[in-house]
Parts: sequence; C-alpha cells; structure tokens
Amino acid sequence: MHIRTRKLVGTLLLLALVTVWSLLAMGFAQFALRSAHGLVVAAFYVIAGFGWVLPAMPLVAWMMRPNKV
Repeated sequence: MHIRTRKLVGTLLLLALVTVWSLLAMGFAQFALRSAHGLVVAAFYVIAGFGWVLPAMPLVAWMMRPNKV
C-alpha cells in the first residue's frame, strides 16, 4: 500500500477513534460519575483525554512506515 493511501486510511481511522473514544468517555462520565466530586470528574476527563493516544500510536507508526520497494 502506498504511503499516501495509508495516510488517508489512517486519518479516517484516527477520526473514527477519537469520535468513538470521546462518546464512550462522555457516556461513562454521565452514568458512572454522576454523583462524583468535581475534581474526580476533572481527573477522569484529563485521563480519558490522553487515553486515546495509546491506541493511536501504532496507527500513526503504520501510517508513517516507508513504502516497500
């Protein structure tokens, strides 16, 4: 697969990942953290906000891999 195609596919997958991740995080916070203290909720959103990076790292590495000749 050419690098341009991998970047297109990877970009679409990253957009899907961020969308699904944010919806799951918001849904979890609305139901599980309803009566939690404000600092706990803020800490959850900070952790969830950085949490999508771990699954995205292999995808970005795949996108940037050079073409096989």
